[in-house]
Amino acid sequence: MKKPLIAIAAIVLVGFIATFFAFRADVPAPDSVAIHFAIQMAMESDSEQEAALMQTIFLTQAFEEMDATRRGRDNTLQIFMYLIICAFAIAGVLLHLYYQRKILTPFRKLQSLASRIAAGNLDIPLEMDESNLFGAFTESFDLLRDELKTAKENEYKANQSKKELVATLSHDIKTPVASIKSSMELLLAKTKDENEKKRFNSINAKLEQIDDLVTNMFHATLEELQVLRVTPTEILSTEIPHLIHSADYSGKVKPFSVPSCIVLADQMRLQQVFDNIISNSYKYADTDIAVTAFIDEEFLVIDVQDFGAGVSEEELPLLTGKFYRGKNTEKTKGYGLGLHISKYFMEQMQGGIDCENCDGGFVVRLLLRLA
Repeated sequence: MKKPLIAIAAIVLVGFIATFFAFRADVPAPDSVAIHFAIQMAMESDSEQEAALMQTIFLTQAFEEMDATRRGRDNTLQIFMYLIICAFAIAGVLLHLYYQRKILTPFRKLQSLASRIAAGNLDIPLEMDESNLFGAFTESFDLLRDELKTAKENEYKANQSKKELVATLSHDIKTPVASIKSSMELLLAKTKDENEKKRFNSINAKLEQIDDLVTNMFHATLEELQVLRVTPTEILSTEIPHLIHSADYSGKVKPFSVPSCIVLADQMRLQQVFDNIISNSYKYADTDIAVTAFIDEEFLVIDVQDFGAGVSEEELPLLTGKFYRGKNTEKTKGYGLGLHISKYFMEQMQGGIDCENCDGGFVVRLLLRLA
């Protein structure tokens, strides 16, 4: 910033000094030697007319030379003034460009950065210039942007974790609630006492209310979530029977065995998958459940079969869609999310899920990738 100011100051100083000396110079005087010579020649002449003519000629010539000298000086001064004006104009343009580049442009970048931050765009960093006069000042704004971006990402992750926790807990609560309801319905069928029936009916009503509230909470939270975190790890296949028996709170699953192997799975998410499948079997078939497990190339295949009426062939591809419910479910409460979530979990564990009708029932096939 000092260099352009020094250059302009030098131009101004040189201009003032040169102008001072130019105007200080005396106006050119007539040639006294020529005038003296003209007078002497006139005095030596015998004719007055000739003497006057001679003086006129010499004096005219002397004054013309003086005038020519004066005009030459004026022209030189005029050219010099034009040069000074041009130098000032060029210096002014250069100074404007300098301030435009070094001062105004950095502040415009800061203004653009502030607008992006206000709009929530924190990904584009501020362009830094080594010759920027306000380097430390503008760098602090970019550091502020970076800190805001980090804080926003941490806030987003925290909110996602809370939502995932609410979704997971609300879904997992449904299984013990269903188990309690099943036990209460069994007690209600066995009791003969009217007062006990009233109490059991009241408890059942409250359980229905809890189930509805938990389902609504799960549904609302799931709508806000883009993804539910799944973390596949290597687990022994011997853990799978425990997960299935944990989901089978009514004891409808027939004895079965699982080949010994290691699979990739998120144990908590796999538990939710079995909860969904067996819970659907309870609601829509209410029959015994047969589980078959075998190894097919890269997968451990687990078939969960009930012996109900199944679904129509055109509905099979739609069962894992979000909020889809079959035509035979009008009288059964539900939201059409169980198989949709199960499909997502299985895909995230590098496996899969299929639904198909079979002779005498309906099968949900799970594919777990071998480790």
